[in-house]
Amino acid sequence: MFAPEVYINRRKRLKEAMGSGVLLFPGNTEAAMNYPANTYPFRQDSNFLYFFGLDMPDLYAMINVDEDQEIIFGNDVSMDDVIWMGPQPAMLERAARVGVSQTMPLKAYPDMIRKAMAKGQKIHFLPPYRGEAAIQLAELLGKKPAEIKSMASEALIRAVVALREVKEEGEIKEIERAVDISYIMHTTAMKMAKPGVVEREISGTIEGISLANGNPVAFPVILTINGQTLHNHYHGNTLKEGRFLVVDAGAESPLHYAGDITRSTPVGGKFDARQREIYQIVLDANMTAIQGVRPGVPNKTLHIKAVTTIAAGLKQLGLMKGDVEEAVNRGAHALFMPHGLGHMMGLDVHDMEGLGENYVGYDEEIKRSDQFGLASLRLGKRLKPGFVFTIEPGIYFIPALIDQWKAEGKFTEYIDYSKVEAFRDFGGVRVEDDVLVTEDGYQVLGKPIPKTVDEVEKMAK
Repeated sequence: MFAPEVYINRRKRLKEAMGSGVLLFPGNTEAAMNYPANTYPFRQDSNFLYFFGLDMPDLYAMINVDEDQEIIFGNDVSMDDVIWMGPQPAMLERAARVGVSQTMPLKAYPDMIRKAMAKGQKIHFLPPYRGEAAIQLAELLGKKPAEIKSMASEALIRAVVALREVKEEGEIKEIERAVDISYIMHTTAMKMAKPGVVEREISGTIEGISLANGNPVAFPVILTINGQTLHNHYHGNTLKEGRFLVVDAGAESPLHYAGDITRSTPVGGKFDARQREIYQIVLDANMTAIQGVRPGVPNKTLHIKAVTTIAAGLKQLGLMKGDVEEAVNRGAHALFMPHGLGHMMGLDVHDMEGLGENYVGYDEEIKRSDQFGLASLRLGKRLKPGFVFTIEPGIYFIPALIDQWKAEGKFTEYIDYSKVEAFRDFGGVRVEDDVLVTEDGYQVLGKPIPKTVDEVEKMAK
């Protein structure tokens, strides 16, 4: 974990932002895999980690802003625990590591909340994403579980987003650590992308690299020769020449910060002419967007730059036609890129998504579009120094979408469907990097992972 002062300062800033009230932070519990004693690997709640740092189950924390009181609730271990788990630090010792001086057993948690409510103090909590957390909050507050999500505190959501969206130096180092592990994962996948290899052989290998160097992967590995399916978690295909192996994967650092990288490698290690043309357009869009990063620029603007680059490149190939700017404004390019340019990153791979995407990615100035494709842009607002986010353009040939738009006669003035037909079997391509907004520009985080045509071919030999 970080030094105690890091957590002390975070909580201090949160209290200043909130001004009053009682703030609740339920930690996560163990989650059963197929029976109670056989659990999934434990993952602590990210907001609990951010403010309280303790990476163990069955903890709760409370900040009473009015009384300047911070408490971690948790039980000291029993002899049975010691037998199965070995000696464990006392709760008071654990709390001291994150700058908290007061601890109480778990059974005291409900009474403390009820006392605060009896005093008329406002109770603030974030939207729960696990059923157990929603049920526990409902019991504490005397509400129905179905009511809890709508009762989440908008003030606390906004305060937490304002803190977590700007990454501290230690956090940036952790993300870079995750990306450096991801480098090994992706270069290994490139080397393994040979005809006859089954996808699961590669996905299992790179997931093991993450485990061997840090933690489980930051999100389920996307690895497929069917890259036209954006989040494809099926790993049963056999690789064959003429296809791209799209790998969207990232490690999680020891302190649970995420890496998120995508690389697309031609099976067999050599681009054919058609693959090279499409890939270069995607790479150009990736680089154009990265080079436009600086404080004050709306990420929505970078998205438009990237998809304009894609539309212009596809026009040059004859797949699109007409006025490029007009085609982009109307959303014709979304046949080929129906997603947003990227998202925030940090303790969550889609950082703070559980708090509400519009709170994280948009604000009073820049609102989410309802246009197909652009509506999927998770981050649209102006960039600030300290933001870490992904830039991940792609081109995809999705037969079902092509058929639907063609049948509807949609955007025929911008799309040459007869030429698109020749690419129905192409699949998809995506190139993704993790980018830090600096005071005067940007930094692509981590060890550079091959992405030019020459670099990919050299690595994939």
